[in-house]
Amino acid sequence: MTPALTTSFRPAGRTASRHTPASDAEVTRLALEARDGDPAKADRFVRALHRDVWRYVAYLSADAQAADDLTQDVFLRALAALPRFEGRSSSRTWLLSIARRTVVDSIRHAAARPRLSDQQDWQTAAEQAQPCGVPGFEDGIALAELMALIPAERREAFVLTQLLGLGYAEAAATVGSPIGTVRSRVARARLDLVALLTDAERTTSAGPEPRTARRRASGSGSGSGHEAPAPRTLLAASRA
Repeated sequence: MTPALTTSFRPAGRTASRHTPASDAEVTRLALEARDGDPAKADRFVRALHRDVWRYVAYLSADAQAADDLTQDVFLRALAALPRFEGRSSSRTWLLSIARRTVVDSIRHAAARPRLSDQQDWQTAAEQAQPCGVPGFEDGIALAELMALIPAERREAFVLTQLLGLGYAEAAATVGSPIGTVRSRVARARLDLVALLTDAERTTSAGPEPRTARRRASGSGSGSGHEAPAPRTLLAASRA
């Protein structure tokens, strides 16, 4: 097992990184090199894409508490399948497709298990997974709460394109949908988030503050760790 998979590895990142053909070519090269099973090469491949996979599964699964375990499962599957990877598509797109199937399998497995007690709501899970007391913590939680309220398909498209920085063609390949469908889902997700944020701010000005609004009001600075960008900043910056 590579060193990156034996520890809880949450790379830093403040905003979505817009991937370029050069960066995609580089991670694809790392994947192709790692096909021979060399641990050092596999570790470089894991570290190059770990952040993207962690953020994707955290939002897609709606369970930030389980993101570390899910991410490890994704890479274990990917490393086992690497000898068959031929580089016909970006290794990032290939890996996120594996991540999507891993999350789906996890959700199905959880649904099949007898429920012994009520699961914590997603907002609580996200809050517990975030490091308290750091700049941007409150905004990161605010965005997590808002994202949890929009439909899963829209959330997934928004995360892929606006948080992970994938192009629409890559996102479409990852989810197996036409580009137009992905664009529509992103646009609808943006409208959903703007409406939710507006409602929260309206409620704040009219009376007692809800949890999301209180956190946004008390937060400061930009994100650190694996936090998401502030809601208003992200929505203003994202474009179809």
